[in-house]
Amino acid sequence: MSLRAGTVARYAVGSVGTGGFGTLPGLVLVYYLTDTVGVAALMAGLIVTLAKVWDVTIDPVIGAASNHDRVHHGSRRRLMAAGGLLLPVFFVLTFAVPESWSPTAGAAWVLLAFLCAATAFSLFQVPYIALPAELTDDYDERTRLLTARVVVLTVAILAFGGGAPALRSVVPDEHAGYLVMAAVAGLVLGLSLLVSAGVEHGAGRRDARLPASPRSASTAPGAAPSSSRWHGVAGSYRDGLAALSTSQPFRMLLATFVLQALATGTMLAGAQYVARWVLGDEAAVTFLFAALVGPAVVFAPVWGAVARRVGKERAFRMASSVFALAALALVGMAWSPGAWVYAVVAVAGAAYAGLQSLPMAMLPDVVAHDARTRGPGRAGTFSGVWTAGETTGFALGTAVLALTLAVTGYVESRAEQLVVQPESAVLGIVLAFSVLPAALVAASLATLRRYPLRRADIHAAGPAAVHEEPA
Repeated sequence: MSLRAGTVARYAVGSVGTGGFGTLPGLVLVYYLTDTVGVAALMAGLIVTLAKVWDVTIDPVIGAASNHDRVHHGSRRRLMAAGGLLLPVFFVLTFAVPESWSPTAGAAWVLLAFLCAATAFSLFQVPYIALPAELTDDYDERTRLLTARVVVLTVAILAFGGGAPALRSVVPDEHAGYLVMAAVAGLVLGLSLLVSAGVEHGAGRRDARLPASPRSASTAPGAAPSSSRWHGVAGSYRDGLAALSTSQPFRMLLATFVLQALATGTMLAGAQYVARWVLGDEAAVTFLFAALVGPAVVFAPVWGAVARRVGKERAFRMASSVFALAALALVGMAWSPGAWVYAVVAVAGAAYAGLQSLPMAMLPDVVAHDARTRGPGRAGTFSGVWTAGETTGFALGTAVLALTLAVTGYVESRAEQLVVQPESAVLGIVLAFSVLPAALVAASLATLRRYPLRRADIHAAGPAAVHEEPA
């Protein structure tokens, strides 16, 4: 099934929101807590991690609820629209700590607001990830759909990662600057999510429904029952565990993606610290993001073309290897920080486009293969577990950075307070931005080698893998 250009564009627009929310808190939230609110580094990392742990807990439940909506309402857009409406409110509140509050009270405020923001984001993100397997049954069309998404995603990362800190600096007062940044970013986040929430209707699939029965008529004998019915929180977790235990392709792809999310999450959380304490210019974070994301915009279609020629899994291995080598080279900042850093980051950015687009293009293949071999109806379950895994990786990345800062003696500060960091803390920042991510991506290659699906496996599954009969 060939996708209309409008469907591809509307789906891709959602990545403005997912890229923005995935980037901005990871980039500035820990830094906001340690260098504006005055929270200790370890506590700042714990706050972000706790919010992400909550996110992991609810993602499988949202996945099951999304499946239920797909059965009974014909689409997943109700949850997606709710996320688009709620996220801007809680995002702004996250950066609205009253200036007169103590670090302890400010930490509690941020924790509660960010918990709510993460919940709102998951309401959109989980069903959003489930959609590609349902919008088309074609192996290469999924690559086209996800390549467009990643082009928009990388532009969003550049805009939010480079523009938001610059916007924050326009206002002299740090607290007010963060609030202005959050208000503008929150508005953009909400609008992009709401536009993308109607993509199923725009694709002409309004009346398509998954089967209401626990097993479709086309389910093979001995296959697992569909998880498309809502059967409680405990059932949602059972479905998630079943998806992991019964699908080796999903386990291997998820393990690879989580390790890489941990690597990129650590780098993302460390970028602001690298700019200020290694490169000596807080504004350098904008140039770091331009160096990372600029090449990614160009190379996302390139990786799509490579995948069509050699297969998605081989292209993914190539991109991962390049990224690991580039990250490792950045350890040279410890001895000679300078403009060369941006060139190496640009190489990592070219590879990063593949790390984003290729696994996301492989996930619908996994869902289609599972639907063919074990019965349809688990797309929401897969996306819920996937989102939980992605969230875990990014959360642990923030935790790794915070632990590194705490162990190496990083000195926190309130707004406008001047401090000097010990050499050990600066070295810790460099290692968290280079050696640790390189090692994690290298480890991910081991699980990627065990991913079994190839183009022939997906074509053998046929269109029955994703097209179900109306209920």
